[in-house]
Amino acid sequence: MVSTEGLVPITRAYLASYYDKYPFDALSDDVASLSTQIRSFISDLQSVSPLTEDERIVVEHVDREPPHKIDENMWKNREHMEEIVYLLDRSHWPSTLQQQSTSEDAEIASTVGQLKDKFEKTTKTLEYFQKTNADYVFNTVMTYMPQDFRGTLIRQQRERSERNKQAEVDALVQAGGSIRDRYALLWKQQMERRRQLAQLGSATGVYKTLVKYLVGVPQVLLDFIKQINDDDGPMEEQRHRYGPPLYSLTKMVLTIRLFLFLLWARYDTRKMTTDELSVLEKAVNVYATEFERFIKFLGEVFANAPFFVSAEEVGAAESGKNDDYKEISIPAGKIHEVVLPVDSINSYIAWDFSLDQSKLKLDVGFSVEYTNSSGEKILILPQRRCESDQGNFCTVMAGNYKLIWDNSYSTFFSKALRYKVDCIPPVIEPAPGMEVPVEE
Repeated sequence: MVSTEGLVPITRAYLASYYDKYPFDALSDDVASLSTQIRSFISDLQSVSPLTEDERIVVEHVDREPPHKIDENMWKNREHMEEIVYLLDRSHWPSTLQQQSTSEDAEIASTVGQLKDKFEKTTKTLEYFQKTNADYVFNTVMTYMPQDFRGTLIRQQRERSERNKQAEVDALVQAGGSIRDRYALLWKQQMERRRQLAQLGSATGVYKTLVKYLVGVPQVLLDFIKQINDDDGPMEEQRHRYGPPLYSLTKMVLTIRLFLFLLWARYDTRKMTTDELSVLEKAVNVYATEFERFIKFLGEVFANAPFFVSAEEVGAAESGKNDDYKEISIPAGKIHEVVLPVDSINSYIAWDFSLDQSKLKLDVGFSVEYTNSSGEKILILPQRRCESDQGNFCTVMAGNYKLIWDNSYSTFFSKALRYKVDCIPPVIEPAPGMEVPVEE
């Protein structure tokens, strides 16, 4: 276990010294040579017939420099692989190829099916990489959260937010959105996660109230998180070290996609040559091998990186397990009230309480009521008598929520109440009508 005093600011120079321990072996020369060959095939296809508007858009993307951010390239690779899988699906083959009227067509069809399987496997590998890294970041942050029902609710809030995001994607797909539209939305959602992570470091935005739960987080980590999205921040060192090989792979997969896109549209008048099939097969195998090698390497770099340190590592774990229970004696004929102000809808009101039992079995009335800005009161949870209870509900209105323990019905007995209550704000704002995988 290390102490927070031993941690140093996470600057670009500090990350450079860390990355020195993890040099990436250069990509195979085949990446560049095969990409060049496919570009020559693309030039030949362009001479067969004029480009359509959709084709022109993809050509323009090939001619541009890839995105600068590491995780944006990851999403772009996923998008292009999915576009390729779409093209390689039998239902989207050119009609002549589907008929397989010649031995050449039959050979092409067999190879195309194998290439589709290869891209599907690589896509799943990337999806797992992204999810694993996102979960790692969240779980590390959670080590600083209270290890009680509040931490559980924060996890539930995050799961709910992710379900909302998925529902937004599903709605887009059902409305006829294209693969390109879907990935534009996914990247927008990813950038929102990144912005919120930066807000965590400065205790602003959606995390303004949630940050009160962060116990023992070293300031150097909060300072680093605040700069997570800065173009000239510490993460620029990661882009400088590991960006170039990823940029080459992004270019390669986009080039493969463009070749297939143009070829399929012209296949009935200009079939694939034996040389093109051979080069395509080699290119797909090289891309899949090199891309999977790259993300496996980057996963190891990320897993050991000093971006986030758990509470256990800085000796703050016990502080997250503080006993926040309060104890009070409620006299006979009296009540005890706790008011929780709620600023944001979709917050959770949560409680955990019990009575200290004597020889007699004692209970207390418990209820929750809401008061809006006009002073109007609404009973949220009708009173019931119990010895102990733990529960929560999601708020649909901002305002004051009053938790009431009622001992007014007792003539003789006071009640020793031990309780913990809290309002847990939304971890992430609800989605309207996240660089997480690597750079968060």
